[in-house]
Amino acid sequence: MDSRLNAFLERAEAVLARLEPLLPSPRVTIDWSRSLAARWHREGHGGYLQPLDVSLDLNLSDLIGVDKQREQLARNTRQFVDGLPANHALLWGARGTGKSSLVRALLAEHGGAGLRLIEIERDHLADLPRVVEQLAKLPQRFVLFCDDLSFEAGEGDYRVLKSVLDGSLERAPDNVLLYATSNRRHLVPEKQSDNDNWQMVDGELHPNEAVEDKIALSDRFGLWLSFYPFSQEHFLEVVRHWIAVLAAAAGLRWAWDEELSKAAIRWALGRGNRNGRCAYQFARYWVGLQLLESRA
Repeated sequence: MDSRLNAFLERAEAVLARLEPLLPSPRVTIDWSRSLAARWHREGHGGYLQPLDVSLDLNLSDLIGVDKQREQLARNTRQFVDGLPANHALLWGARGTGKSSLVRALLAEHGGAGLRLIEIERDHLADLPRVVEQLAKLPQRFVLFCDDLSFEAGEGDYRVLKSVLDGSLERAPDNVLLYATSNRRHLVPEKQSDNDNWQMVDGELHPNEAVEDKIALSDRFGLWLSFYPFSQEHFLEVVRHWIAVLAAAAGLRWAWDEELSKAAIRWALGRGNRNGRCAYQFARYWVGLQLLESRA
């Protein structure tokens, strides 16, 4: 009898081991008094919010050379956290210029005042109404963050986004804002063919309705912040900042000189990029190299 029972238990364990990867992952109830951020996961026809462990080591002061954009977004977020009217924000422009970092840095600034950040992927935007419904009655203030938002021709998900932002009878609650980053100002591709059907009627231009439909999406964002490619001077300023931060954390003594400046410029030329991401990567490379050589 014992041998049969043991055989049965072994077979049951083998079956469970094969089925376990197919079962839904366990859902964790989020304690928003402790969790500062979460990510929306789609599962079947629904989804759930998964809490994230986030680091608060990135501050608004670390974003160099984008003072105007930083000030405007910080002011809008302060209004939102204080329960005052605020706008959805679209951060658009050149890659690697600090758009995503600026949004993430808001947590260090306002997390203690009740700000929470929720990441939602562009492919999951159809779930926005479900996400908003879960947040509506909570006391915290939630920024839904969609990074690298854009749509290709023929995709219809952007209409869901339009309705949630401003355009349906059931609008987003007062404790929810959407911040999005994109390389495209209007989020959708604009083609020359869009202008082929423009007509002149009584001296007035009537653009193609498709163009109006596309531009209407970006119009839903009340705050537009533009980010532009770095000049060489701006790039080197960011390099110096990050070297100073990383070197101070590692106890490394260093000095800025012409050789270091040229090394940073060569690094940028080798990647065909001159932006904040490239500056940070060079700073990590250079500080790490100095520490390695000092140990040797």
